[in-house]
Amino acid sequence: MKFTSLLDQQNIRLGVSFSSKKRLFESIAAFVVEQLHCEHGEQVCFECLFEREKLGNSGLGNGVAMPKGRLPADSLDKPLCVFMQLDGPIDYDAPDDKPVDIIFAVLVPANNCQQYIPALSEISEKLTDKNFIKQLRSAKSVEEAWQIFEIADTHTEEDKPTEAEENDTRQ
Repeated sequence: MKFTSLLDQQNIRLGVSFSSKKRLFESIAAFVVEQLHCEHGEQVCFECLFEREKLGNSGLGNGVAMPKGRLPADSLDKPLCVFMQLDGPIDYDAPDDKPVDIIFAVLVPANNCQQYIPALSEISEKLTDKNFIKQLRSAKSVEEAWQIFEIADTHTEEDKPTEAEENDTRQ
């Protein structure tokens, strides 16, 4: 799945600062509620991120995290993503013990979240590409970050094997 099919350009935030993971999640929740104009409020959104984090840390390594959560279906009918490039890294208790400064938050509708698992896995894999992350860290504007996502989407399409190539590897 393409970044640009999940992420809206208006959901890119650069140079933001937080003192902790909790403050980060609060900010994501406030932003999401503002975007969706939903009735459930920031606390519900915060709790969905926080509860998912209790199941397993969303740190991917190399200063990158992908927090996820499920929002009630009446609030969300498709995934909503938020990208944040932090001003400075925050302690995230990531598996590699490195602080985090790149965030790609994903919220999905609770009623059909299973259908997004393959896409989330693909996005997670892309977010571990060190060159890609280096480019996102150096982005100076929302437009530049968006272009980096567009290029990553293009390269993903080019890198995918054709059906004939897939059949050759199966034989």
